[in-house]
Amino acid sequence: MTNDPAGGNRSATPEIEARQIAVEGQLLQVAIRHGSGQQPPLLLFNGIGANWELAKPFLEALTSTTAIIFDVPGVGGSPRPLLPYRPSTLARLAAGLVAELGYAEIDVAGVSWGGGIAQQFAHQYPKLCRRLVLAATAPGFTMVPASPSVLWKMATPRRYTDKDYMNRIAADIYGGAFRNDPSLIGRHAVAMHGARSLGYLYQLLAMSGWTSLPWLWSLPQPTLVLMGRDDPLVPPVNGHILAGLIPNAELRMIEDGHLFIVTRPVETAALIEAFLADASKHVDPSSPLSRLAGWVRDLIPTFGGRRDVQTQREGRK
Repeated sequence: MTNDPAGGNRSATPEIEARQIAVEGQLLQVAIRHGSGQQPPLLLFNGIGANWELAKPFLEALTSTTAIIFDVPGVGGSPRPLLPYRPSTLARLAAGLVAELGYAEIDVAGVSWGGGIAQQFAHQYPKLCRRLVLAATAPGFTMVPASPSVLWKMATPRRYTDKDYMNRIAADIYGGAFRNDPSLIGRHAVAMHGARSLGYLYQLLAMSGWTSLPWLWSLPQPTLVLMGRDDPLVPPVNGHILAGLIPNAELRMIEDGHLFIVTRPVETAALIEAFLADASKHVDPSSPLSRLAGWVRDLIPTFGGRRDVQTQREGRK
């Protein structure tokens, strides 16, 4: 450990630096993967109850992108806030962190629960967010839900504190590679140390009643939607809904489960970095009215099942 002049303690590796940063009076445990690329950094919002270390395989798989991730207040190394919060609060906190780090533009990604926060950030700060990546996520409480048995297993942070329980339920809630490789469960569980009961409850409350459906059509950012084909927690149809309603979105299906960012970090990082570096992606200049017309037009094939699993939104360039 070395002393951090900005406050708190700092631990460093050759590529990933972890330290605490105060934003609006809230201490945040922040990890930064320093890259060599010239593009804006990627701000990553993690899943519910997840400390930043769970995303370490993905961070290490990035080749040139600078990436920023922080523990949500009440999770991991970030102290619990005094009061519950809403997605808009976390978006504002994240924007303050970006300003504290000195960036005027960023790309944003969100995984599962964090995908909702990423959508909120892109909506709340459209000039700050250049591009958007949504992984294994949905449009809030209006999503097509998982089965009741899966949702029940997710209702508490027990899987983060009870390794035996995690070993029993991981395949059921995460699917994909966890069904066939028990060693993945153990390796993933070793990195889990972030969830605390009240902090987890705050995360659940934050998303209570939240939905992005009323304004997804207005998001201007080129967007990449990534979904696991065998995802028991967030059924893949939710990816079709997101890609159908966001004007500049493309959908890619990954042959894995909910945690493909962990089980397939190299493949996931390559897809994301290729998307972020693609110079052909740019903001759709169409008016809100024409976007709304496109939203209505695309809604029918989305729900009719005729949309290709690797949708490329053509004709809106």
